[in-house]
Amino acid sequence: MTAHSDTMKKTIKKYQRYFSDERFWAKLKSQARNAGVKIVYSALLLFYAYRRKETPFYARSIILGVLGYFLAPIDLIPDLTPILGYTDDLGVLAFGLVTIAAYINQDVRQKARGRLHQWFGDYNEAELKEVDDQL
Repeated sequence: MTAHSDTMKKTIKKYQRYFSDERFWAKLKSQARNAGVKIVYSALLLFYAYRRKETPFYARSIILGVLGYFLAPIDLIPDLTPILGYTDDLGVLAFGLVTIAAYINQDVRQKARGRLHQWFGDYNEAELKEVDDQL
């Protein structure tokens, strides 16, 4: 085990306490437009993967930590800062997605895309492809 992975595990554990369904939906609903399609899609993929019965405990723990970081009131770069505010969130979300990619199936993608369509209407498919290509 590397020092980097130990640090990441400690960080994930630290942020798990910030996650709740209510906080997740409240932040996404209020910040969706500011955060953008790519970040919202990434968060939704993680959320719906978390809800799958087949997702094992270790993967759910990672998801809780990653989404907890996304929801945490204190951030490395405040989310209110235009453009830069979500760059750290995107990095953490991308780490979570790559780590639990095996548990993101077509059903998870469809649920996430359905919610995106509700909030954004038409959106740029290329942004979703960038996220999907990482998986």
